[in-house]
Amino acid sequence: MLSATDRYQRLCQRINAAAIRYGRDPGDVQLVAVSKRQPIDAIRQVADCGQYQFGENYLQEAEAKITALAPRSLEWHFIGQLQSNKTRQAAALFDWVHSVDRVKIAQRLNDQRPASAAPLNICIEVNISGEPGKGGIMPAAVPDFIDSIGDLARIKVRGLMALPAPAADFERQRRAFRRVFSVFTAVEHPAFDTLSMGTSNDFEAAIAEGSTMVRIGTAVFGPRP
Repeated sequence: MLSATDRYQRLCQRINAAAIRYGRDPGDVQLVAVSKRQPIDAIRQVADCGQYQFGENYLQEAEAKITALAPRSLEWHFIGQLQSNKTRQAAALFDWVHSVDRVKIAQRLNDQRPASAAPLNICIEVNISGEPGKGGIMPAAVPDFIDSIGDLARIKVRGLMALPAPAADFERQRRAFRRVFSVFTAVEHPAFDTLSMGTSNDFEAAIAEGSTMVRIGTAVFGPRP
């Protein structure tokens, strides 16, 4: 069986190769290693390789990991759906929140961000496939949403996040990500520089269509325990 170190190194090679294949600069594609349900020792192994951005979905689990690994100065990304009664914990623990899709959530993150911390980086989640019951706002609502949270000084709107409906066909994957990219490029905002899309099953299609941040767990750590 491959170690987390071996998987990580192979994945980095695949990310770089995909970027070059589609005319991208590999340095423009960041990896968030999704470490939910993974042991702290596995995170340490990957961090020892130079990875510093990690993604978590569950606040209680994340808090234990962030505390244990605090001496490493890692960057932590919350990538799950965030309930309003959990925003205080998220605002205190994380450097990024990728799943903001309600003004109420943005307002609470802003108000609860510790004064000693830098503004919290956020991505607006877009429901690009129009899936009922799934988080995210409709693409046409993005400009108004940004305007509605523009006065919140303790959060920094960095871009968009999307998780399209699963598709096995590579060209179908690309079409979904292309729609996200078109929404992203239509936004005029001084800090808009992040397009968070692409997971273990479709990150190459996401890179082909302009992703700047891929969120990958299984291809780094293997199956979750």
